[in-house]
Amino acid sequence: MKKNHENNLVSWDDHIDKKYGRIGTPTRVKYEEDFENFKIGVLIQEARKQQNLTQEELALKCGTTKNYISRIENNASDIRLSTLMRIIREGLGGHLKLSLEL
Repeated sequence: MKKNHENNLVSWDDHIDKKYGRIGTPTRVKYEEDFENFKIGVLIQEARKQQNLTQEELALKCGTTKNYISRIENNASDIRLSTLMRIIREGLGGHLKLSLEL
């Protein structure tokens, strides 16, 4: 682990390696998957708030429930790709772009 001896700073990558294991280990893969789910929830919440929509208003626009929107935003629910696309397209008026890293 690399430390800056003047102020005992540890790089983010080294911190994550120590806490969750190196890239490819089961605990690190789980952490990375959970973090991606968290980011999706935050992105939906930020977009909803930018459009001055409540969770209930967003749910009505895309045919789901306020409870489901809340669970997505708070990372308490897995979300199907088709549902995510509908929330973004019908509820927020946006488009989903995905990328694949191999």
